[in-house]
Amino acid sequence: MERIMKAQAFSSMGGYMSSKKTMEINPENAIMEALRKRAEADDKNDKSVKDLVLLLFETALLTSGFSLDEPNTFGSRIHRMLKLGLSIDDDDVVEVDEEMPQLEDDADAQDSKMEEVD
Repeated sequence: MERIMKAQAFSSMGGYMSSKKTMEINPENAIMEALRKRAEADDKNDKSVKDLVLLLFETALLTSGFSLDEPNTFGSRIHRMLKLGLSIDDDDVVEVDEEMPQLEDDADAQDSKMEEVD
């Protein structure tokens, strides 16, 4: 119902039509135990713990059928977690592989076999 009301063009929904979301957490779950240990060991307020918790919440929203208010933030958070998981630094520069073939010029593209129909 919340999605339907948001989709209405002339709806002044405000905060009263927005449903309150409740996330039930199983404290015995392995993910929750690992997050708790990481949060307790976090001395310098590591951003990865906060990202992991928010990622868990937003993923729960998506799987429950809700929509995200800021999907771009969700996407950038996933990218940060992927980089962290793959041990990629932001300073890493992608090197150009010299064995890769060069792209065709526009003149060669006109003679491409993809254009042939028969």
